Amino acid sequence: MSRDSWQLRAARCYDDATFGGRPELVVDGELELEMVEADLAFARGKLLHARFLDSRENPDERELPLFERAVELYGKLDDRAKLANALFWVGCCHQVVLDDESAALDYFHASYDLAAELGEDLIRSFAVRHLGFAALSTGELELAETRFAESLRLRREVGAPPAAVAAAIIPLAVLADQRGDQRLAEELFAEAHRIAEDNGAVGVLGWIDRARAGF
Repeated sequence: MSRDSWQLRAARCYDDATFGGRPELVVDGELELEMVEADLAFARGKLLHARFLDSRENPDERELPLFERAVELYGKLDDRAKLANALFWVGCCHQVVLDDESAALDYFHASYDLAAELGEDLIRSFAVRHLGFAALSTGELELAETRFAESLRLRREVGAPPAAVAAAIIPLAVLADQRGDQRLAEELFAEAHRIAEDNGAVGVLGWIDRARAGF
């Protein structure tokens, strides 16, 4: 354990409460452990999501409760940036894993609004991108394009990882293709491919290939 590990901090709370006559420090220890629990639930949920994306089959029923627990705890702990992120991931699980668009929308909007308030523009880019997919699924192509463009702009502005930038270009290319603008679609696909290839984003390259093939 590092000198500043959560285990040692919780242990000090125990020692000070029990031997030092300061029982109020039990609350501090509980808050410490609740943050660890929230972070662990969030991280485990993302790993389960990554496993699902590899096959798009056999969703793990633990994923949604893990993200919901993270939302609950981050809200209790008033960690608003982490709450905005966890809200997005609850929505993402509903939309991508459970194919429940209507259940996802409130979470995406809540994540977007909170991230905008906090200036957490990378989280905001995630939420608005998936709001774009929701608009696309209902045939609102102009709204979808506006949302996808905002997501790409935000990612570029915050210096997001290149793989995230490449991923944000893909739906804009798909929309251009659906409009019949083959030249623009190919330019966008080529840009996304170049960024992904230059940065070893093999998974994103697969998304590009599937999008080009019309899924």
